[in-house]
Amino acid sequence: AADVDMSSMDNCDDDLDLAIDNDTFDCDDVGIPQTVILTVTDDQGNSDQCTATVTVEDDGEPVAECQNITVQLDASGNATIVAADVDGGSSDPCGGDVMITASPTTFDCTDAGNDVNVTLTVTDDSGNSSTCVAVVTIEENEDPVARCQNITVQLDAAGNATIVASDVDDGSSDNCVDLSLSLSSTTFDC
Repeated sequence: AADVDMSSMDNCDDDLDLAIDNDTFDCDDVGIPQTVILTVTDDQGNSDQCTATVTVEDDGEPVAECQNITVQLDASGNATIVAADVDGGSSDPCGGDVMITASPTTFDCTDAGNDVNVTLTVTDDSGNSSTCVAVVTIEENEDPVARCQNITVQLDAAGNATIVASDVDDGSSDNCVDLSLSLSSTTFDC
């Protein structure tokens, strides 16, 4: 009652009894003006009433729940996630909708083999927010692409020829790393 009392007084009594008709509010009351009746009673049983408007606000933070995930880089060496991928069931105490965002959400070859911390931010309808951190493990499991070209070699005067891997490579590639090329046979003779 003291929360809505604005210096109620009595001509003879300094010890007034204050009472209100409604002192409990919940999420259903958020943003809806609530009328509360204040009753002031003196020692002689005389009383008076007035009304106050109580506006209920939601200042409670939503609950951010993260989950760790593993993502694979694609053939171009990139991966993208959305906030829902790392959301582990975030919620709001008032049961309203929450907006979730994550950062970062794009990864490339520089992240391969690493655990990246992704911050999930959860914001409720009242603008309250909270965060958590999910660990995103970045894997690069794409096989390289081997491209060969046929060549013709000439035996030297001693009847031998030697080649290196780059002689038969026709643009082999990998989505992320420099390639190591090797041949099953590098020397030829008569």
